Amino acid sequence: MREGFKVLSLSYKKAPVEIREVLSIDDALAKEFLEEFVQVAEVSDLMVLSTCNRTEIYYSHSHNLSNELIGFLCAKKGLTNSSQYAQYFDSIDKSEDAAQYLFRVSLGLEAQVVGDLQIINQIKRAYQMAADANTAGPYLHRLLHTIFFANKRVVQETAFRDGAASVSYATAELIKTLAQGFVDAKILVIGLGEIGEDLAKNLMGSAFEITLTNRSTDKLNEVALQCGFGKTEFEGIKNKLAEYDIVVSSLPIKDFIDLNDLEVLPENGLKYFIDLSIPRSISPAVESIKGVSLYNIDEINDKTSQAVQKRIDAIPQVEAIIAQSMTEFLDWSREMEVSPTIHKLKKALEDIRQEELKKHLKNASPEVEAFADKFSKSITNKIMKLPVLQLKAACQRGEAETLIDVLNDLFNLEKDPVKQ
Repeated sequence: MREGFKVLSLSYKKAPVEIREVLSIDDALAKEFLEEFVQVAEVSDLMVLSTCNRTEIYYSHSHNLSNELIGFLCAKKGLTNSSQYAQYFDSIDKSEDAAQYLFRVSLGLEAQVVGDLQIINQIKRAYQMAADANTAGPYLHRLLHTIFFANKRVVQETAFRDGAASVSYATAELIKTLAQGFVDAKILVIGLGEIGEDLAKNLMGSAFEITLTNRSTDKLNEVALQCGFGKTEFEGIKNKLAEYDIVVSSLPIKDFIDLNDLEVLPENGLKYFIDLSIPRSISPAVESIKGVSLYNIDEINDKTSQAVQKRIDAIPQVEAIIAQSMTEFLDWSREMEVSPTIHKLKKALEDIRQEELKKHLKNASPEVEAFADKFSKSITNKIMKLPVLQLKAACQRGEAETLIDVLNDLFNLEKDPVKQ
């Protein structure tokens, strides 16, 4: 297993929403982070993942760089005292544990709502950004593609992704519960990003009035038509809040809705706000208004249905797939350790073969040269076979280093090419 792969993690398990929103990383900042941190420290396989529930940095380095990463992140966020945030982070330093953790995050085992459908797409986006920034090396490429294949198996072979137990599904369930307290409840969904669009789809078929709004009119028209919901212009939307009983926002704009926007609410009216974004788009202060209740992303995740239990029951199958995939990945990783030695040995034997051919075929006919070339290749391939098999077997036993040293000594594989 390649040593040095690590993860620095800030998640809902340890950090409240107030901290997660301060340290969240949008796409623009993630790009800057990838481009600039590799110049600060010689890291490889650098990937940044930031969702509503977690901000995580995956990297390869011989030393733990948690303090440097936290300091760099805080500096990019304009935060002067990085030490006060360190307590909310966890670090995984063992390569195998870090790789397995990325498996679990990607497949939804570490999500607030188990099996969250959105996380795998967020992982793919984070990976693509790393690839675009040239911070994803062979190790991370192989690990992520192994994870994507494992995810395909989970979808095809288990019930872990059945139903719609996600943040958006949990929100839909909460809305349906809250709407029962109204006669002809009116729902407004602000923002049709990944979560907002998924929420709209989970609300299809509901018996109450649903209106959508979005900054992009093309997206608004598309989702409204697909779901059969009403739509309203985004411009001036805050002046229309009093018209709705339940307002859901997934806009990543801090305090998009605050106390000033609710001054026109009727007295003694009952109204619910649901905030699905990080940074929070609805100011917590709105709850100071009589009759107003606010749910944030941490509070809605327990509002799930039987789909969650179905996924929980499938966890052993998912973990078995992860275990199989990890075994395959570890085998590959160990073989990567001996791959340079195999290539050097092949080159050493090929150099010997070519040297002997030149020595003994100076006046040979083309027919003899062709025969000798084919015959000598067959011999060197057979000579290579046993050392390669032994090296791979030694990898499985964790003894490859000893055999590598023996081969280096026998064939002088570490010789300086200039002094050959």
